[in-house]
Amino acid sequence: MRQWGLVAGAAATALVAAGAITFAVAGDEGSSDSVPTAGSADAGFARDMAVHHQQAVEMSYIVRDRTDDEEVRRLAYDIAQTQANQRGMLIGWLDLWELPKVSADPPMTWMGMGDTASGEDGALMPGMATHTEMERLGTLDGKRAEVFYLQLMTDHHKGGVHMAQGCVRACEVGVEKRLARGMVEAQESEIALMASMLKERGAAARP
Repeated sequence: MRQWGLVAGAAATALVAAGAITFAVAGDEGSSDSVPTAGSADAGFARDMAVHHQQAVEMSYIVRDRTDDEEVRRLAYDIAQTQANQRGMLIGWLDLWELPKVSADPPMTWMGMGDTASGEDGALMPGMATHTEMERLGTLDGKRAEVFYLQLMTDHHKGGVHMAQGCVRACEVGVEKRLARGMVEAQESEIALMASMLKERGAAARP
């Protein structure tokens, strides 16, 4: 169990470091003549993933207060720090490009999937937890909180991977495509890790 926690921490720490490097060069690429438009995949991904990441950060800080399990607390901290860092980069690029941080179009319109984002009970995009699920997470303790968090975050990561893959295919800003590719690799690794952690707790990801 401790080994899995160390693997998760190392993976997230490496991604944060990579993100810091990416942010350092974003100004060079983002200030070129090919600044994205408000309706581009680059802008859409930045807006939507910033919202998606914010929920993951909130979810992770909730579970850190609901369990004493060091493995889960370490994973939650790593996810919160990594995704807060990346969220800052995405919002920073929108500022750099002088583009709005919100859009009148439904989420994921840039992927041609605007009709799939129901927004039902606060779940604005596939994989996101509902308001009811977030409230429930805040009422659980110990193992029950750990299992529910791992299940919610697995769904969340699957939705995030799908969106990041969309950016890898459609985004045109090189530094953003590289960030999206890193998200896919890191979150797929964490999905596998969380499957193992769920199994250790006699549970599994939700169907």
